[in-house]
Amino acid sequence: MNILVTGAQGQLGHALRRVSADSSNEWYFSDVLAGDDVVKLDMTDRDGVEAFVLEKDIKVIINCAAYTNVEKAEDDEEFAYKLNAEGPAVLAAAAVRNDALLIHVSTDYVFDGKGCIPYREDMPAAPVSAYGRTKLAGEEAIAASGCRYMIFRTAWLYYDEGKNFVEKMLELTASRPAVKVVFDQVGTPTYALDLAELLCHIVEENLYSVSGIWHYSNEGVCSWYDFAREISSMAGHLCDVLPCRTEEFPTKAARPHYSVLDKTKVKHDFGVEIPHWKDSLTVYMMNKS
Repeated sequence: MNILVTGAQGQLGHALRRVSADSSNEWYFSDVLAGDDVVKLDMTDRDGVEAFVLEKDIKVIINCAAYTNVEKAEDDEEFAYKLNAEGPAVLAAAAVRNDALLIHVSTDYVFDGKGCIPYREDMPAAPVSAYGRTKLAGEEAIAASGCRYMIFRTAWLYYDEGKNFVEKMLELTASRPAVKVVFDQVGTPTYALDLAELLCHIVEENLYSVSGIWHYSNEGVCSWYDFAREISSMAGHLCDVLPCRTEEFPTKAARPHYSVLDKTKVKHDFGVEIPHWKDSLTVYMMNKS
């Protein structure tokens, strides 16, 4: 079976390249910039995507590509929409053309964050930022396309490659005597390797029969402040990590104050055991050493 991964130069794309290394299937990795084992492919190029999918007889597309700069999206929602909504629509159309499955990665930002219980897949979406709106539009475009699809919403993603909160905190807590981190935004970190292993398992074992939406993040709940303290502690840094409120660091984009995802469905449907965020962070730190 032939599998196409878009956004292969991103965090989840790199993780998928790692976990699929021993697969007996044929995996193709693509991005707008070519690289080692990565072919150049613009997912918004309808003709190019369709030609590639048909030529290689792609039967599963995993879309990891997205416009993820939450702040810049407020000023450039049109371009964010192109990548987060029009791009997935192009992939969905190609999937329909070749009877392929589209696995699409979405976000907790489709919710407004005003709740106080973990968000289930069937709860109403109400994004409060341009990033969230464009990601929700991508979900809707896929659902309306008629393709077979699986949408996985995740949150607070980090991996060994690329910029992320863990790397930023490691840098700051190593170089400063104290840092302030918001304590009134609560969610769950997700180690990209864990999500990649789930997606790879689903593909390799053909565990897809029904289109739908699933939530996946690591287990547990924490604030960004809690997360930062744990990162600093595991690294052995002596920096004083201090709690602060969101309003102390004003941003253009509104952030969900509560974005914990309910993983009941994904655990039931795929029999997956999800690691606690602290355990996965430990693995991440060990991999860095």
